[in-house]
Amino acid sequence: MRIPDAVRIPDAVNTGIRAAVPIDRVIQAAHAYDKVRRWVTGTNGTKMFVEQPLPPVEDLDLLDIDVSNPFLYRQGLWESYFARLRKEAPVHYQANSPFGPFWSVTRHADIIAVDKNHDVFSAEPFIIIGTPPRFLDVAMFIAMDPPKHDQQRQAVQGVVAPKNLREMEGLIRERVREVLDSLPVNEPFDWVRTVSVDLTARMLATLLDFPLEQRHKLVQWSDLGASMEQANGGPSDNDEVFRGMLDAARSLSAHWHDKAARRASGEAPGFDLISMLQADESTKDLINRPMEFIGNLLLLIIGGNDTTRNSMSGGVLALNRFPDQFDKLKANPDLIPNMVSEIIRWQTPLAYMRRVAKKDTILNGQFIRKGDKVVMWYASGNRDETQFERADELIIDRSNARNHVAFGFGVHRCMGNRLAELQLRILWEELLPRFDKIEVVGEPEYVQSNFVRGISKLPVRLTPKPGE
Repeated sequence: MRIPDAVRIPDAVNTGIRAAVPIDRVIQAAHAYDKVRRWVTGTNGTKMFVEQPLPPVEDLDLLDIDVSNPFLYRQGLWESYFARLRKEAPVHYQANSPFGPFWSVTRHADIIAVDKNHDVFSAEPFIIIGTPPRFLDVAMFIAMDPPKHDQQRQAVQGVVAPKNLREMEGLIRERVREVLDSLPVNEPFDWVRTVSVDLTARMLATLLDFPLEQRHKLVQWSDLGASMEQANGGPSDNDEVFRGMLDAARSLSAHWHDKAARRASGEAPGFDLISMLQADESTKDLINRPMEFIGNLLLLIIGGNDTTRNSMSGGVLALNRFPDQFDKLKANPDLIPNMVSEIIRWQTPLAYMRRVAKKDTILNGQFIRKGDKVVMWYASGNRDETQFERADELIIDRSNARNHVAFGFGVHRCMGNRLAELQLRILWEELLPRFDKIEVVGEPEYVQSNFVRGISKLPVRLTPKPGE
C-alpha cells in the first residue's frame, strides 16, 4: 500500500530536523512515524520471518538458494548451502530474497577482491543485507567510504594501539580471573550468560569509561541493534528496537556530556573512546550530529560485543566437537595464540558484510550492474576448501589460521581485531590452569539472524584440575 504524502517527510527536511533536535526527540519522532507507517501499510505486528524447516540444499534449484534466511545457522544447514555455492556458483545471484535481490560472494579470494576494492564496491549506505527502519538508518563509519570513513575511524583508532593494549592486558586478566574464580564447578551453568556476556560487558564498559555497574546495558543495546528484522532477519520488533535505541541515546548522550564537563573542570582526558572522540577535530562535535553520534557509538559497542562474545562461546563448543584438539591444547598451551585465530576462523562471529557496486563490473565471470547489492560471506570464505584444508574442522595448530577473513580486509578491516584476540588469549591462558574439563552438556542455542553467528545459550560443566 502506498504511504500518503501526509505521512512522508522529505529527506532534506529530515536531515535538517535531525541536526537541530535533541537525539532522544529524534528517536521518539522516528518511532511515532514508524507506527503511523505500519498502521497505514497494514504491517503492524506482522513478522517477516516465521521459522519453518529448510530443505536440504541438494533439493533446491541453484537459483532458489537463499543464504539470507535467518534460520540457516540455527538449523545447521549453512555449511552445506555455502559449500554448494562455492562449488557451483561462487558469485551467485538471488533475485527473490525478502531483502531484495543481491549477489553472494562465497570464495575466499573473491571476498578479498571485493573487500579491498572500495573504489568499485561501496560500503554505503549500510553493511547489512536489508534496510533498518526509517530514521534508524544511523550513520556509522563502517558504512562510509574514504575519506570520511578514514577521518572518523582515525579518531578512535588509538584506543587499540599496541601501547594501549599492553596497558590494558593487566586489567583484562584481572577481570577474567574475577569471573572464572566465581564459576560453579561440577554442575551445569550457561557459559554464554555467565562468562561470555559478562566478560564482554566489562570490556565494553572499560573502553567507553562507562559505569561498570551498568555494563549489561551495553550488551542489551548491542543485541537490539544487531537484531532488527528488516535489516538481517532478527527477532526484535520495531517497537522494541526504538525503545532500546531511545534508552541508548539518552544514556550515551548523558555520558558524553558528563565526560565533557569533567574535562572542562580540569580532569585529565582518559584513553577511552569517548575522550578520543571529544579530542579529535573531526568528531568533537559528534553529539550535535545525532544519527552519527548514536550510529558510531553503537558500531563500537556492537563491534566490541559480537566478535569477542561469540568467539568465547564458539571456542568452547569447537573444542568439545573436536576433543583431540583440546587434548593437544592441554599438552601444549603455547598453541593458544594460534588457536585464537583458528577459533575466530571456525566461528566467524559476523557472517558477512554488504557492499553496493558503484559501477558496472565483472567478478569471477559474473556481470554485476551499478547499484547491485554484493554480499561478502565471510562465514563461507573461512570454510573455503581451496584455502583451508579440512576447512570444517577446528585444527588449533593450523599453519594458515591467520589467513581467515572474519575481520575483513582493506580500509574496513576490523579496528578492534587485536583487542579481540588479546581477550580470547587471556581467557584461555586463565582457563587451562584451572579446569581439567570444560564439557558442553546440552545442545547450544543460536540467535535468529543472517548477520550474527551468535550462540545464545551453551550449557557447560567444569571439572577443576586435581587438587584445585
